[in-house]
Amino acid sequence: MIKKKQILKSFLLINLVVITCFSKGMAQDNGLAERKQRFNSDWKFALSDSPEYSAAGFDDSTWRKLSLPHDWSIEGKSEKNNPSAGDGGFYPMGKAWYRKTFSVPSGWKGQKVAIYFEGVYMNAEVFINGKSVGIQPYGYTSFEYDLSAYLNFGQKNTIAVKVDNSQQKNCRWYSGSGIYRNVWLMVKNPVHVKNWGVAVTVLEVKNNKATVQVKTVIKNETAVLQKLSLSTVIAGAKGKSVADSESKMELLPNEEKEAIQTIIVEKPKLWSVEFPDRYQAKVTIKKDSKSIDAVTTDFGIRTIDFSAEKGFLLNGKKVLLNGGCVHHDNGALGAAAYDRAEERKVELLKAAGFNAIRTSHNPPSEAFLDACDRLGMLVIDEAFDGWREKKTTHDYAGIFDKWWKHDVESMVLRDRNHPSIIMWSIGNEIIERTKPEAVETAKMLANAIRNIDATRPVTSAMTTWNQGWDIFDPLMAAHDVAGYNYQLHKAESDHARVPSRIIVQTESYPKDAFANWDLVQKHNYIIGDFVWTAMDYLGESGIGRYVYPGETEGEHWTANLYPWHGAYCGDVDLTGWRKPISHYRSMLYNDNENIYMAVREPNPESGAIKLTSWSVWPTWESWTWPGYEGKNIEVEVYSKYPKVRLYLNGKNIGEKETAKAQEFKATFTIPYASGELKAVGLENGKEVESVLLKTAKNASKIKLTADRKIIKSDGQDLVYVSVEITDDKGVLNPNATNQLAFNVSGAGTIVGVDNADLKDTDLYVANTRKAWHGRALVIIKSNNESGVINLEVTSPGLVKKTIKIQSTKKM
Repeated sequence: MIKKKQILKSFLLINLVVITCFSKGMAQDNGLAERKQRFNSDWKFALSDSPEYSAAGFDDSTWRKLSLPHDWSIEGKSEKNNPSAGDGGFYPMGKAWYRKTFSVPSGWKGQKVAIYFEGVYMNAEVFINGKSVGIQPYGYTSFEYDLSAYLNFGQKNTIAVKVDNSQQKNCRWYSGSGIYRNVWLMVKNPVHVKNWGVAVTVLEVKNNKATVQVKTVIKNETAVLQKLSLSTVIAGAKGKSVADSESKMELLPNEEKEAIQTIIVEKPKLWSVEFPDRYQAKVTIKKDSKSIDAVTTDFGIRTIDFSAEKGFLLNGKKVLLNGGCVHHDNGALGAAAYDRAEERKVELLKAAGFNAIRTSHNPPSEAFLDACDRLGMLVIDEAFDGWREKKTTHDYAGIFDKWWKHDVESMVLRDRNHPSIIMWSIGNEIIERTKPEAVETAKMLANAIRNIDATRPVTSAMTTWNQGWDIFDPLMAAHDVAGYNYQLHKAESDHARVPSRIIVQTESYPKDAFANWDLVQKHNYIIGDFVWTAMDYLGESGIGRYVYPGETEGEHWTANLYPWHGAYCGDVDLTGWRKPISHYRSMLYNDNENIYMAVREPNPESGAIKLTSWSVWPTWESWTWPGYEGKNIEVEVYSKYPKVRLYLNGKNIGEKETAKAQEFKATFTIPYASGELKAVGLENGKEVESVLLKTAKNASKIKLTADRKIIKSDGQDLVYVSVEITDDKGVLNPNATNQLAFNVSGAGTIVGVDNADLKDTDLYVANTRKAWHGRALVIIKSNNESGVINLEVTSPGLVKKTIKIQSTKKM
């Protein structure tokens, strides 16, 4: 058992074997077999259930053809009485099957052939040629099955996957349904590196040298003794070798053995949020000087250290965690975890000023973590929402005792090499948290993690729900870092009682951004704040809403709030637009934005807008308020300058202070008049920076902006095209609600449309969408052909607009 102090003084590791491993060292009758092959294309799908579907000879010719990842729930209609209810966004769930027929070359005989699923929601049962090879209940766990004993080599083979998401509710947010993450076929020598079998740990960084330990688990699945050599080469960003090690080993028949190599890297480039430099460790197994297996693992050299005295240190430097919680869905794509969708999510959150993410409340996709590594985003990796006591009828509590160890170990083994991960979370707002047995469960979970990875602290997210707070002291003591949900105001008195406690606020209300930032600034023992949430999400319908006169009042759990089908508490909406609260929060923690202006939506004549716990006042980047001429409107300016000055149509309206005492905010109440509104930051009385809002005239044009002009023609890559409705001069009309029609031709197809309005229940998988606040979004997927993708957007009364995106195999 490693002592707690040693755990907190941790040095990291690195990235995931199963994402990046490959080998082409196995000579076959048909040439070289790729060790890891993407297995996403040419599946058949049926949204029905029958025992016959598992049979190898079943006729699936009438089934729908599709490629993975796939979420069938998002294709359906959100309806008020769906059993998933508000938690699941009112989307249809149910049972379905996937089948795929594929060739297995005769040259693969004698190799180990496995199938690897990154995630199937949920209760997945896998059949190969009619034989069941295993069941994985938890929909967020990655898993692998060896198919070798069931394959017909040199012939066609059929894999079938049953997915059962019919027991509702089983989640408190939108889960999606189906094989929603990547699938891979693995072809390995009988003597090979075990799945998730490479662990790279940075033992020390000192005197401009890094001591890197590489542990490799090798399996000998043959009936004879194997004499082998194990070579590990560490390469830098350009693939140039910077260090290596080689060792000899013997494995008995059917033996599994761990090899440990310690390697010194000179003048290491340290992974950080600002400079996410990475290395690769290529592990090669050789027999008689011939390579028989090789895997490549990305990792980062960095150190992490946690203490109540100094806070969180990354590479010896204090870092304040400006964090956000995220759920796993991708808006209009549902749960489908396309690599590009996951990467874009991290890009958006990085651009919004976040430096940390909590994967609430489940392990994320591998592509998401890989993007965090590559882009420089810190991560709390969370196992599940609850333990033995239920929050919903069919949630994880029903399988906890049987599956917790498998699922926790799978998470840590899969993810331990990601430099982005700085903490493991073992749960969220546990129902039984006040009972003595919860302490023992926490110790059990934490020890299971430490047995695999003792380099990172263990946390979980706790709250009181008005049942007292100091009763959690024994439970918090079972963790290395205490996660507080909405309770950071307790931190100072808790510190007086328990000075050694390290605290992170694992969830907070968006409206409390300044108060939480201030506490993080004041106290080293408070290492950061994670707002609920960084981005809007599907499900938990109505959280974060503001209530107009005549609408049902109350929090999201108090009533069926359909047509609400998602959460509006995010700093970033589902199209990627940053809400004003995002600019304010980023301004608190970062120095790259110093002034911002938005306008508070006026109360309608029929009554006052009311807020809910997770909401902030509806505030927009708009100076277009027809019907309010001469009536007072409130203008908010967020500023890091000591003062701001406001101009309306060139007239000086006045100045206000925006220092810390004013929480870096100023509110001006002025009669509305169309034209130009300008806020100016003042430094020593001089105007140094300004921001503008202009009144839009009638909507007349469509503006299209693609996030990338060139994408891969692999049937997997995505391009996101933002749609804006403008006037003749190109000014966004924030009141436009035009019905838009999208037509794509050429080398792509539409896979999702959105407008961020979580009360709009039009289908996400469609070719039309209404604009909301003048905006919409179209998501296009490449097909497997190189060429031009043409998007045409039309709407009655607006000038048609087209945009071209190049799809190519060469990138």
